[in-house]
Amino acid sequence: MNQTVVLSGGVGAARFLEGLVNLIPAELISAIINTGDDIEMHGLQISPDVDIVLCTLAGIIHPGQGWGIVDDTDHCLAMLGRLGAPTWFMLGDKDMALHIQRSALLKQGYSATQISQQFCAALGVSVHVLPMTHDLVQTHIRTPEGLVHFQHFLVRDRAKSLVQGIEYLGIENAQATTEVHQAIANAAHIIIAPSNPLVSVGTILALPGITDAIRNRSVPSITISPIVGGKAIKGPLVPMLEHAGIDVSALGIARHYHGLIDGMIIDTVDADLAPAIEALGIRVRVTDTIMRDLPHKTALAQQSLELLAELR
Repeated sequence: MNQTVVLSGGVGAARFLEGLVNLIPAELISAIINTGDDIEMHGLQISPDVDIVLCTLAGIIHPGQGWGIVDDTDHCLAMLGRLGAPTWFMLGDKDMALHIQRSALLKQGYSATQISQQFCAALGVSVHVLPMTHDLVQTHIRTPEGLVHFQHFLVRDRAKSLVQGIEYLGIENAQATTEVHQAIANAAHIIIAPSNPLVSVGTILALPGITDAIRNRSVPSITISPIVGGKAIKGPLVPMLEHAGIDVSALGIARHYHGLIDGMIIDTVDADLAPAIEALGIRVRVTDTIMRDLPHKTALAQQSLELLAELR
């Protein structure tokens, strides 16, 4: 029981993990990654959250975007467009190599976990990057125009449509991987990253047995609020929370995760919410949660480890 287990989405989780590896050995970290955002484009299997975490920890992520690879080009995508293919999903040339190799290995019978292990070794990443499932699960958003894949909603349509529902297609027939179950069983503690609780973390928790495993934990579990001052750090979280009837605040997030966490980190601007969160039986630590640069990422990870130590 020595693994720090982090339930992870994409950019926010990757930035948090970047700070965490500065404080504890990377091989003692298991990041369980959402794959509900995965999509097939141009005949290739794309796993955005897995790749964001991999490339961030490898030090090759585009720093301004938080996704894609630094100093990449887009010649392949431009040629695809010239040939009539859709180009709304930005794929750089170096980025494309990940998708080509992933797709080739999948056809050869490798699992997503085995592929992740190969990519980690190739890119010098020692964190255990664990795709949540080997089964097909796709997060879809229900809008007035119909049910659309999350990437269509977020990237193609710029999250402009009204959110009328969130569905995890295929979840009822999916199973978390053996490696995911083992990571949770062997956890020294659990951290729910500052990712979208409905379409990133929520997809992981929707897998059969995962919520129960965390609810029945014997080790401390905390989260970092992705809502600061009533606003989302990134992405279309606010309309999703509103649709789900969850208060758009750190308190709303605490209520949503109630039973799954023992502690919570909230931003200094939300310090007045601490008493109400603690009234739920959740210990609160107030700090700067905006991960502007590596020192801020590391400081947030340090606060997380200190809170976990207090909960032992």
